This record gives sequence, C-alpha cells and structure tokens, in this order.
Amino acid sequence: MKTKLLLFVIFSLVLSVDIQAQCAMCKAAVEANLEAGDNIGAGLNTGILYLMAMPYIAVFLFGFFWYKQQHKKVSQ
Repeated sequence: MKTKLLLFVIFSLVLSVDIQAQCAMCKAAVEANLEAGDNIGAGLNTGILYLMAMPYIAVFLFGFFWYKQQHKKVSQ
C-alpha cells in the first residue's frame, strides 16, 4: 500500500509541470496578439480556468443535493 502511494506521489509531482500549459495554437495566437500591442488575449487563462471549473462545480452540486436527499430519506 505504501509503495502505491509513493509511486502516485512521485508520478503526480513529475507530471505537475505540464498541467500549467496551454494548447500550442492558443498560446501562439495570444503571444502574437500581445506582441502586436493588442490586449484581446490577456484574459485567456482566466477564461480557461472558468470553463474548467464549471463541470467540477456542477458535479459537486449534484453530489451535495443527492447526499442531502438521501440523508433526508434515512432520517424519516
């Protein structure tokens, strides 16, 4: 069990560097846009994080309400 946990931690640390990356096309388009003096791509990272967070929030809310519903049935 300890070996699996240790391998998981090492694997997670090794791959954590790539998590911060953007797709190559988006990054190139934003860099070109910013070099040209525009600021259209300045909020790209915020937009990516917003879009990434929505499914997690939806699953959390679904699980929370499901738990509350199940807990209500048990206590009745």
